[in-house]
Amino acid sequence: MKNFKFNFICCVFILFIQNNIGQIKVGPLFSDDMILQRNAEVSIWGESNINQKINVFTSWDNNKKTTQSNQNGEWLINLKTPDAGGPYKINISSSNSSIELSNVLIGEVWITSGQSNMQMTLNGYANEQVKGSLEIINNANNDNIRLFTFERQASSKPIKIVKGKWMVSNANNARFFSAVGYSFADQLNKVLNVPIGIINTSWGGTPAEAWTDEASINKNFKENEIKNFTVNKIKSHDPSALFNGMINPLIPFKIKGALWYQGESNVSRASNYTKLMNVLIDGWRSAWNQNVFPFYFVQIAPYTYSGSNNSESAFLREAQLKTMLESKNSGMVVTLDIGNEFSIHPEEKVIIGKRLAYWALAKDYNIMGIPYSGPIYKSIEIKENKIVVDFDYSEYGFIFFNGKINGFEIAGKDKVFYPATVNVMYGENVSKLTVYSEKVKEPIAVRYGWKNYLKGNLYNIEGLPASSFRSDNW
Repeated sequence: MKNFKFNFICCVFILFIQNNIGQIKVGPLFSDDMILQRNAEVSIWGESNINQKINVFTSWDNNKKTTQSNQNGEWLINLKTPDAGGPYKINISSSNSSIELSNVLIGEVWITSGQSNMQMTLNGYANEQVKGSLEIINNANNDNIRLFTFERQASSKPIKIVKGKWMVSNANNARFFSAVGYSFADQLNKVLNVPIGIINTSWGGTPAEAWTDEASINKNFKENEIKNFTVNKIKSHDPSALFNGMINPLIPFKIKGALWYQGESNVSRASNYTKLMNVLIDGWRSAWNQNVFPFYFVQIAPYTYSGSNNSESAFLREAQLKTMLESKNSGMVVTLDIGNEFSIHPEEKVIIGKRLAYWALAKDYNIMGIPYSGPIYKSIEIKENKIVVDFDYSEYGFIFFNGKINGFEIAGKDKVFYPATVNVMYGENVSKLTVYSEKVKEPIAVRYGWKNYLKGNLYNIEGLPASSFRSDNW
């Protein structure tokens, strides 16, 4: 009798083990409450037994698709999604197990990335607030906004491990999510009236090279240039370390586009930043294999950097402006008007998120009439003792505050810059400004906002700020 019982228990145990070995698995990206990109072919992947048949049923079309895991037990299946809607269910099954994903929405999915200004939550940092966050948090109960925060991980090699969790927007979940990312999602949701998913993958204090894939770095930079990337002996600062650990695991999860807020950690190395960012952007697009998806980023805000001169960060802002002008389907949010002299983290994160949304709404969702860019320097013309500056994105004229436009300087052949007086032009020349100084009789160059910290107050008539710029290359 004892032997019978023992054998019975053993059989049950063996059956239990057999039934649970190789059970079908999906990563955190695929869970209850997730959002999938609408009107697209999306990928879902996971693990199971080797060479096992995998069935995927989607409730939005009552359709079943089948795939098979490979010799490593890995499987991937592509599904076509409809227009925005939900909630839906996805059932994933094999011969020995099944998973049901519920409360799945179809909408628009964006990733947000960068360093601490993107990472900064609506809750703020110690002694650093996010202006207007309390109102947003109090109104954050929105089932049509879904949030995913990628836990930080750096790796010397590309990995597939995803760490994070999809969450439905509410006051508690929103307050600990990226303030810029949430503001962007909130604005898109209000205008488009479709579900919005935001995947935040950011890490404070990190340089752009850490977010760039190794193949792109090796292809585009010489060995001595690559050595100069590693300025700190910190794993998360190593070239490609964060691409490997926090971007690669997301691929090929279908996205609409990417938002980027970074640059402070590259201020001292502005000379190669434009090239680096173009390489980063092209590398991401190539990895996702989604053509030239939109890539919108934030120009670093004025701040009293402790460099050898008072204009160190102006060169980085210039490099960011060049990135926008050179990279297809990109856009830049200017923050020259909302910097903080004593904090590298501007409190106007909500405004920044909205300005990013303006780019997306105008360029990707074709919402007519939405302004998205402030004045961008175009050209100069010397007229006697004055310089006429022409701008793009100012066809209806300018506005400014405090009685005069500040931040302009002009120089002659001696290359010494003096504060300049600015006059707004009208009529056919409404997009131009006249700049002059009594101390410069024969001006040849003009600069605007060419300091680490200033309060820029030049806007186009729509209320979007002008970027800092220079006409010289001294």
